[in-house]
Amino acid sequence: LQHAHCQARPDLWSRRDFLKTASTATLAALAGGAPRTLLGAEALEKIAPTADRVIVLWMGGGMAHTETFDPKRYTPYAAGLNPNEVLSTFPSIPTAVAGVRFSEGLENLAAVMDRATLVRGMQAADLGFILHSRHQFNWHTGYVPPQTVAAPHLGRWCAFGNVFARSGLDSPVYRLDRHPTMSRHPVTPMSEADLRLVLARQTELPVTLVDLPTLEQGDEATLAAVERAPDGVVLFDATTAAHLATVGRTLDAMQRRMQAPLFVAGSSGIEAALVAAGAFGPSPGTKLREAASDLPSGPLLVISGSRSPVTARQIDAALHAGFHDTPIPTSTADEPHDNSVASATTAHREGRSVVLRPGAGDWSALAGEALGRLLGQIAGRILDAASFRRVVVAGGDTSGAVARQLGISSLRFIAPLAPGAPWCRVTSTRPAIDGAAFAFKGGQVGRDDFFVTARDSGTNHI
Repeated sequence: LQHAHCQARPDLWSRRDFLKTASTATLAALAGGAPRTLLGAEALEKIAPTADRVIVLWMGGGMAHTETFDPKRYTPYAAGLNPNEVLSTFPSIPTAVAGVRFSEGLENLAAVMDRATLVRGMQAADLGFILHSRHQFNWHTGYVPPQTVAAPHLGRWCAFGNVFARSGLDSPVYRLDRHPTMSRHPVTPMSEADLRLVLARQTELPVTLVDLPTLEQGDEATLAAVERAPDGVVLFDATTAAHLATVGRTLDAMQRRMQAPLFVAGSSGIEAALVAAGAFGPSPGTKLREAASDLPSGPLLVISGSRSPVTARQIDAALHAGFHDTPIPTSTADEPHDNSVASATTAHREGRSVVLRPGAGDWSALAGEALGRLLGQIAGRILDAASFRRVVVAGGDTSGAVARQLGISSLRFIAPLAPGAPWCRVTSTRPAIDGAAFAFKGGQVGRDDFFVTARDSGTNHI
């Protein structure tokens, strides 16, 4: 906490110590008075608050603190610069207060810093460095959201904190650290199945497990266990649909008691839990199945960036069932993919469904986002040339990039296809696919005949 009149004194608390003990109300009261020394040896005159309101300007998606009010070492750009060496991309400038500097570009604010208070020592709860929405919810409410990852309908269970999952719905059940795919996943390898230990690597907050015996005792025991938990992470076990329903009713009860929106982190098991608990009202399943008649007809295009053995089996089954195989070469240039586009377009004219996937070769330089962008570029050319109105995108780490490349901005449910991968109507800036039916599936989703089932889906099949 820095003021124009603060002086360096050994008897003052550090900013971190102050923020560990001060409440939001205390900070608001401090902001209402003139700059002054905090917690000094002399008695402080109690100042009556004069502000009617405290306005928080929450700039969601705003600039980073290192580029605004808390500049670090400036590193000029140079070709080949290691990103890890960059702390701030703008040089710092002085302000009206000695020793306080802002990032370049904030000259007008810097000139009036002697009439402002700057708090830049806040230390937020450690909720996982990529989960911005969890941090925002905690900052706004002081509440740390619970989470669950179990989704029995997808072949994923959590028992005593350990995750077990199938490798596709046709496979046995594996503990996650022994899973044939997830234990050696190219982006997020899971070497540990106990989520309490996994979460402990990401946060210093205590992790409380609401285990299976507690869930078996019912709603009251489950809610009481959550309310007894210390401020930190709450993790739910679940192995059955009944367990998910209990979790859903518990989350619904928590939200009602808070009388405010409740943010929860987790997998699609969250939605399944809330639906099972009736938190969204009666199930619209019958009406949704009647909407299957809206599913477009014609050949299917499969865009696969998945390296999962489950997807590999699904592709093998599709090729055996008459799909046209369109492997792409390892190149980001347009010309090498002209043949792939032409091959897929010809197959569509012949009424055949198509599998677009990486071909033979070394793909280590293209993975995740980069592979998704490449597949999206090639698929876009195919979709512009051939009127595929049904598309399946396979690969959890690539499907998002494919969707962005295709200009997809929203999805609307049409009909079920497989657990975790429904048919959806897409809205896109690309006229060729706007209104088309898409299904997005992760590498572990579906049975071995998933693509064949998707091809045969229609009014008489769902």
